[in-house]
Amino acid sequence: MTSISKQISSAEWELMRVVWTLKTASSREIIQAAQQQQAWSASTIKTLLRRLVQKGALQTQKTPHHFVYSPQITEGQAQVDLAENCWQQICDMKKGAILQQLVQQSPLSQTDIHQLQKILTTKLASAPQSVPCNCLADSGPCCTGKETQDD
Repeated sequence: MTSISKQISSAEWELMRVVWTLKTASSREIIQAAQQQQAWSASTIKTLLRRLVQKGALQTQKTPHHFVYSPQITEGQAQVDLAENCWQQICDMKKGAILQQLVQQSPLSQTDIHQLQKILTTKLASAPQSVPCNCLADSGPCCTGKETQDD
């Protein structure tokens, strides 16, 4: 995962989604678009923009009347980095159940579903009967397959 993707807060992610959609935009355009999605003040949005520039996620160019912002990281790579970081924090033994839940809850096109079916069919040929826990060397509640009250 890129160090930039790790550093971006939830609010900054929301603003990055606006900038990725607009491609290159003035601060005024970003503020207008962001305020359609969030109840943020212009000063809050400007603060988030400044932080994203400091983190290297956005580039800014000063023009005579305003600042123009453009993304320095691609939306696709940032999203993959974010998902991979979260996925690495989950026990391997529980990933299948979580993936099933995500697929059930996510809006998917027929093309998405066909692609998933192809991937799963290919993966099935070499899949183990069960996936071992990768949490600790010593077996704990996770490793036995039993959920604890904290799970």
